[in-house]
Amino acid sequence: MQLTDVDLTDPDIFQQGTPHAMFKVLRREAPVYWHPEKRGCTGFWAITKYADLKEISKTPALFSSQRQGTLMRDPLAHDLPFVQSIMLNMDPPQHRRYRGLINKAFSPRMVNSMHGRIRTMVHRIIDRVIERGECDFVDDIAAQLPLEVICEMMGVPEEDRRRCYEIGNRMVGFDDPELQPDGKPAPMSDAETAAAEMFMYANKLLEKARAHPADDLATALINAEIDGHRLSDTDFNFFFLLLVIAGNETTRTVTANGMLNLLEHPDQLRDLRKDLSLLPTAIEEILRYNPPVHAFRRTATAAVEIRGQQIKENDKLMLWYPSANRDEEVFDDSDRFDIRRSPNEHLAFGIGEHFCLGANLARLELNEIFRGVLSRIHDIDQPEPARRLRSTFINGVKEMRIRFTPGPIQSE
Repeated sequence: MQLTDVDLTDPDIFQQGTPHAMFKVLRREAPVYWHPEKRGCTGFWAITKYADLKEISKTPALFSSQRQGTLMRDPLAHDLPFVQSIMLNMDPPQHRRYRGLINKAFSPRMVNSMHGRIRTMVHRIIDRVIERGECDFVDDIAAQLPLEVICEMMGVPEEDRRRCYEIGNRMVGFDDPELQPDGKPAPMSDAETAAAEMFMYANKLLEKARAHPADDLATALINAEIDGHRLSDTDFNFFFLLLVIAGNETTRTVTANGMLNLLEHPDQLRDLRKDLSLLPTAIEEILRYNPPVHAFRRTATAAVEIRGQQIKENDKLMLWYPSANRDEEVFDDSDRFDIRRSPNEHLAFGIGEHFCLGANLARLELNEIFRGVLSRIHDIDQPEPARRLRSTFINGVKEMRIRFTPGPIQSE
């Protein structure tokens, strides 16, 4: 593998697996690498070292999420205001005000109150497949828990939850033809159409929360107030859109990736089954080894130098999380999957202004789903290889058939 072989814009490459060989070359030879324009994607600086990704993430005044959003593809000019209305694509001070309101509603008390219900959801999810002896781990298990948690928190009726799941798939799977209605990779405008559908659905939830207040996140959001400021209707709708992606798609992805990692490392799976007290460190290692997001974008707001490279104002920088999480200067034997790894200061949840708002909820869900699977589903094997998402954005598995010894339904 040489620098001339590097291509981080081709979703077909990522569908075969995260291109760790490319990242290794970049970290060693060109950690701040100008990636030329390819496939209609404008050129960008590829940031592959842990320290650089961390520093850029913690300097939003110089590296903006808002100026051009956080995805690799450049937004169309008329779509930019829509993109900038999502919390993920905000800079301070707007981001801090907005996040402060969300934090007030999305409180530790609310997350902790979900623990018992999440455990019950896990029992129910496993009960649906346990007698069959086979399932699609992604669709039948990994996707179910985060979707149910978010929908329950936001008061989404049971009959609407599948629709939210399918719209979310279209929003993040724009490069994968199997996730689009017409079976073709979608232009960015189609992902934005799906986002608009989710936005309109969120408006229905907002009206429901106002008409019938409940002890849920939707009602808490419309009542949250800081210094006289409240979320506008538009803010509420955009947060729901982000929640479905950041809180659903990513946790599903980590669950599927983690199961795959364990199956690929049977010694680690065996050790974890024997001692579930290893779950906390195992989950951190799953997050490090296969983070849910490949990359987010920042845009330089002024000329700056990084490792001797001259970055110009408005240059695009892509922050590659799978690479930072295997940086040899930070992680010993970084390509080894080790459920006992400690310390493990990975960047799977980001860092700085945009550190994942739902990190504690995600950890709680991951602990419970893996506890349930490892306690109840035995002799797991794969009759066929997992099928990965065709995406340079989400590091996901879209289908993963497993077989196992059938077991009994467990009463709640």
